[in-house]
Amino acid sequence: MSLSKKIVIFCQSYLTFINWENTVVQQIFNSREIQTVQRTITNLLKGKYRNAKDEKVNLPQTVKVMTGSCVTVPCSFDIEKKYEQNLNDNCEAIWRSRTTGDVAQLTDRNLQTGDLTNKNCTTTFSNMQLLDTKNYIFRLDCNNALKYNFLNADVKIEVTDNFPSPTLTPSTLKIKEGESVSLTCSAPAPCLPHPPTLIWTPKLGDIQETLQEKLDKTKFKTSVMNFTASHLHHEQKISCTAVYKKQDGVSKTLRSNLMLVKLHDKVINVFKMNPSGPVVKNSNVTLTCNSDANPAEKNYTWYRADGGQETVFGNGKILNIKVSSDMRNLFCKAVNEIGEGRSNLRHIDVPNPIKDVHYVNSAALTQAENHQANASTNLSYENVEETRECSGKIK
Repeated sequence: MSLSKKIVIFCQSYLTFINWENTVVQQIFNSREIQTVQRTITNLLKGKYRNAKDEKVNLPQTVKVMTGSCVTVPCSFDIEKKYEQNLNDNCEAIWRSRTTGDVAQLTDRNLQTGDLTNKNCTTTFSNMQLLDTKNYIFRLDCNNALKYNFLNADVKIEVTDNFPSPTLTPSTLKIKEGESVSLTCSAPAPCLPHPPTLIWTPKLGDIQETLQEKLDKTKFKTSVMNFTASHLHHEQKISCTAVYKKQDGVSKTLRSNLMLVKLHDKVINVFKMNPSGPVVKNSNVTLTCNSDANPAEKNYTWYRADGGQETVFGNGKILNIKVSSDMRNLFCKAVNEIGEGRSNLRHIDVPNPIKDVHYVNSAALTQAENHQANASTNLSYENVEETRECSGKIK
């Protein structure tokens, strides 16, 4: 006699001689549970519930759902090949709590099940409530000898009011100006008939949406936004909002935010000079190099371009110099950790002093001649601008 046969005979004997009114038994089970245990053991001994190695169900460990929404539990099963002929349209998917055993659960949740003849037991339950949070096992019940309790796995349906916010990737972003950027927003889609709506604020570029599947066959929705970075996006706050529509018509809104940090691929400089126009010889001039570098610039250097050479003549953001002659082709350069930038060329003009200019005041000379002066003495005066020659009569 085989060992398995001996075990069956033992169980039958144990079931026959067990005293279900024993105090110890009653301390473990209440009267309703005792009936369930008796019925379950009897069915097991009759072979009504088969759990062979070829009979298994594939379920996710946990499925989270928002209160008042529907939930889709992905499910598939395998059975012994000899029983596949018993699969028909009259087969029924029954879900039971792992703890309550023989009692069917969620029967009032408007079950919608996949094609059981193709071993697809995926089921959608409607209007889930907090009290529905349990671990469930799947039972296949056909109108023939095919009746299985799949005990190799169960699924925890977790109904919650605190549903997770959408996920933004990357969670932090540092970019260069002109660079192509791709942001992804994803959110769980536990209810396949009503997946969430994903909204970007602000909308910076093209958006593509897809419904994707995890390894455990649960679904999630993704939205990808592509755009080209510019200086306008520096420290821009971008948000992705997931809107879930419950079956009572109420919408639940969940939001995630991302701060966009811009990095320049080069430093942009502005060269300022005070005074800005021509200056007097030996004057003091202040040179300022302004940069919008991000990250901040590490140093500034001042150059004079002469032909094909560049000569350093100072360092620092602000440089004070004394100018004695023209300074041509000046520029500043700023450097940060990702690059450098240089300003446009500027010039400092120092005009030469105006030399003495002598000329005859013809109007004054004509007037003197008209008065027929008897004697004349040349009188002259001069300044840095001019010298005038005048005629007059001395008494």
